[in-house]
Amino acid sequence: MGKNIYIDIKLFATLRQFSPDNAGRFAINRGMTIRNLIKTLGIPDEKARLIFINGVKGDLESTLYGEERVGIFPPIGGG
Repeated sequence: MGKNIYIDIKLFATLRQFSPDNAGRFAINRGMTIRNLIKTLGIPDEKARLIFINGVKGDLESTLYGEERVGIFPPIGGG
């Protein structure tokens, strides 16, 4: 089959608890969406508010192809 592909995952604030041990080299299937990724990690959709892929804002339907740096932030409280 194809070679394994990996991404670098950074989870912030309250999402850190979902970070896998291999977050710096997390194996994915080519074409996986962010929605599938957060489901795999056990993160509820509503907890993944800000998503960045290689420093560019993404969303739950963004597609991953391998070698991306993915940052996911929870909703930010203000006041």
